[in-house]
Order: sequence, then structure tokens, then C-alpha cells
Amino acid sequence: MQDNTLEQRIQTLEDKVALKALVDTFANLADQKDLATQSLLFAEDAVVDTYFEGQLFASLRGRKEIQETFTGFMANFETAYHINGQHTAEIDGDRATAVHYCLVVLVNTVDGKKMRNTNGVYYNDEYVRQGGRWLISKRTSHFTWRDTMEMAAG
Repeated sequence: MQDNTLEQRIQTLEDKVALKALVDTFANLADQKDLATQSLLFAEDAVVDTYFEGQLFASLRGRKEIQETFTGFMANFETAYHINGQHTAEIDGDRATAVHYCLVVLVNTVDGKKMRNTNGVYYNDEYVRQGGRWLISKRTSHFTWRDTMEMAAG
């Protein structure tokens, strides 16, 4: 980055901020269960591959399938909290890649008991700039661990 012009360095910084805002907006919309709006953060031909403990769980193609599947999944939970951590992005023109870490906390009721599922997740993301805005073109989700426990009555 040191050999780049000031304008190029500023553009890289702006792009990194925009990409971080993209993943944070994704998380907020998931927590609000606004999956229709969230789906617009994906390129029309986006791909999402999801792994649980190293095993492929789902492979989704296209914005419509992503929205339908995410909506069905989130319907299983009363509450969701995405707690985003580090996001390291590499920019290459109108394309970018990133690794993004997240804790995903999901709350549901099973047999009359409130259950909290805490998941350690990291995403390998690919992004594309279309129409002047960054979109997710491919997301590989790795749910690497899960802790499930009954919540105290409150």
C-alpha cells in the first residue's frame, strides 16, 4: 500500500470500511429477521456454502434460494445475535476477499425450555462491486463449534 498514490490508499480504506459495514449490516438484518432486505446484500448469482464442524450442510445458489433458505432457518429461533469480530479484507479493483469471525447466538424453545445455542463461526467471503456498491458474491460459512445450554428462568 505504501507504493500507491494517496488517492489509491484512500480508496482502499474506503473500500475496507464499506466491506465491514456490509458484514455488519448482514448481521443486523439477520438479528432483525429481515431476510428479504438481507438478501439484497448478495449478488444476484451469489453462492453460499455452509459447513457444520467440517461437513457441508447446505450449498445455495442465487439470491432467491439464499433468502428462502435463510428465512426458513431463522424461523426456528425466537432471538438471534450476531457478534462480529475481526474482518480482514484484501481489495483487488472491483473484487475483494475477506475472512470474518463471528459469534452467533440463537435462542429457541425446545420441549418448553429456552435454549441458547452459541456458535463459533468464520466466513471466507468474496465480494464484488456492482453499481458502485459492494455485494457478497460468495460466502463459505464455517460453524466450527457449538455450545447449547438451557437458559435460566427469568
